[in-house]
Amino acid sequence: MNNDKTPVQSSKRWVVKIGSSLITNDGQGLNLTAIEAWMGEFAELRKQGYELILVSSGAVAEGMARLGWTQRPRTLHELQAAAAIGQMGLVQAYEQYLQKHGLHSAQILLTHEDLRDRKRYINARSTLTTLLDLGVIPVVNENDTVATDEIRFGDNDNLAALVANLISADQLIILTDQAGIYDKNPNEFKDAKLIESCSTNDRILDIVAGPSHHALGRGGMLTKVSAARRAERSGTSTIILSGKQSDVLLSVARGNYTGTTIMPAVEPLTARKQWIANQLKVVGSIQLDAGASNVIRSGRASLLPIGVTTVTGTFKRGDLVACTDDQGIEIARGLINYNADETNKILGKSTAEIEPTLGYIDEPELINRDNLALL
Repeated sequence: MNNDKTPVQSSKRWVVKIGSSLITNDGQGLNLTAIEAWMGEFAELRKQGYELILVSSGAVAEGMARLGWTQRPRTLHELQAAAAIGQMGLVQAYEQYLQKHGLHSAQILLTHEDLRDRKRYINARSTLTTLLDLGVIPVVNENDTVATDEIRFGDNDNLAALVANLISADQLIILTDQAGIYDKNPNEFKDAKLIESCSTNDRILDIVAGPSHHALGRGGMLTKVSAARRAERSGTSTIILSGKQSDVLLSVARGNYTGTTIMPAVEPLTARKQWIANQLKVVGSIQLDAGASNVIRSGRASLLPIGVTTVTGTFKRGDLVACTDDQGIEIARGLINYNADETNKILGKSTAEIEPTLGYIDEPELINRDNLALL
């Protein structure tokens, strides 16, 4: 039982993610009884002044049920077709049960490209905040009907964290079929204990979070930990708990829930740096020496070419690149001021040497600190 009630009771803007294993009946259509109960809780929380966004899985599973498929398809076009059919069932169910309480839902389908483009990112945020102001429940899902392997988010835990960043949510609540995160696999060890509270930088999370074995889900505790760490960029705390509990969301609002609370360990990023950090696809990478890595980790300096040792990939001025330390670990990402060929020519050189080397100088640094986000 969670006794640290302050961060939950003081939060009013929530992103709630519900996984496939809860929304569907073992892949045989939607669990309408559960959906009706959750929407009843949404309605009660709205009365209490909470702003709620739902990130819903289950479109592919519902589409499979409607098509009579018993095995998840492997080809992208079949997955997209199943998602298109299943999304209709999801929307119908949420709207039906919310209308019973005098509420409306709104369908929001996103791809990575929507959040990669700065203008579309801002438009998506404006739409979501407007819907919240109108008292509507946005239902967000990945746009599986057009997403490809190159641009898909990968799982709805990740998508939920990005939405939390997008609207600066106070709380990310992930409902799953487990009570939370345990210190060891509860399916194998009877003495496994629930981790009730921790921070995003606790090493125990890396040790115990493993991949999913559920046939319908692409997530697992590993992706949920990753989502919590992404959500912290906007100062959002994360709660992982079982959606099979009755009144599970109301228990979170009361502060007497059973689950795992993961608190942010870093200060929230500015909106622009959130956008930079949340880009899932980088065009290239640059490796830094130990000195430059330490300077960048301080968060107070721009990246100069003198600290760069290696350039990988083909990128243009203004593209998003990853910055790795001398061990190859990504420590930051940012918008670069020179293309790949130019960067190769000036790497290891001082700022004063840029113009003599290139014959011109656009900027005195490779990446300005305002365009550089630590990971």
